[in-house]
Amino acid sequence: MTAITLAPGLTYHPDYLDRLAQQRLLDAVRDVTRAAPLFSPRMPRTGKPFSVRMTNCGRLGWVSDIDGYRYQPTHPETGQPWPVMPDQVLKAWQDLSGYPQPPDACLINFYEPSARMGLHQDRDEEEFEAPVVSLSLGETGLFRYGSLDRKDPTRSIKLKSGDAIVFGGPSRLIFHGIDRILPGTSDLLPQGGRLNLTLRKVRQAL
Repeated sequence: MTAITLAPGLTYHPDYLDRLAQQRLLDAVRDVTRAAPLFSPRMPRTGKPFSVRMTNCGRLGWVSDIDGYRYQPTHPETGQPWPVMPDQVLKAWQDLSGYPQPPDACLINFYEPSARMGLHQDRDEEEFEAPVVSLSLGETGLFRYGSLDRKDPTRSIKLKSGDAIVFGGPSRLIFHGIDRILPGTSDLLPQGGRLNLTLRKVRQAL
């Protein structure tokens, strides 16, 4: 399996999932969204909605609303526990993370063709020793990444369907985001758009 180091701790795995594996993962995501429907998160304080919709699976899920960013064990709209993580998601963590404990959360973001995600850090977790593992499905996303200071220069890479990227070690808290989606680059999702699955270890191991 090809692995390309983009920066210390930041590793790109092109074509980690072949087409059949992508379809299986998409089917698993559809099962998750039937139990835990996509919802529209909102920015803290302002209440402005994100341009992406999201859901989660695992024992914890990441949510954002007017009260802030946090992890919680239940869906913010249905009040039900998040569905369990699919086996394929857990295997990706085992293959790519190099971390001995399983992830606590899998955040699933759905990008409409016009959606984006501004530069941000994944820092709502307690455990920064574990990396973040990200899987892409659907249309290509222009992924932008920098370093630990928002003002530092950034670079971009195109993440296509089936690609994985891992950030840990010195890159665990880098600023990163999705500038735009490239329409017509994949036919995996009939309606277009992109799915991104982000696996995270939230709680510190006892």
